[in-house]
Amino acid sequence: MEKNGGATWADQWDYNPDPVSVPDTKKKSGNNTSNYKQKVGEGLGKTKAVASIGVKKVKEGTAVGFQWIKDKYHKTTQKK
Repeated sequence: MEKNGGATWADQWDYNPDPVSVPDTKKKSGNNTSNYKQKVGEGLGKTKAVASIGVKKVKEGTAVGFQWIKDKYHKTTQKK
C-alpha cells in the first residue's frame, strides 16, 4: 500500500470488477414499529410461558427432594 497514490495490492492482483452499490429503496414507515412491538410481545409471551413451566418443575423437584431427605432422616432415626 503506497501512500503516494500508487496501486494497492488489491488493485494489482484483483481482476474482478468492483461491486456496484445499490441504494436502499425501501421506504421506512411508522408501521415497522408496530410490527416490531408485536413480535417482541409474542416473544415475551413465549418466554413467560417457558419460564413458568421451568419454575413449576423446579418447585416440584425441590418438593420431591425434600421429601426424600425427610424419609431418609426418619428411617435413620427410627432404628433403635
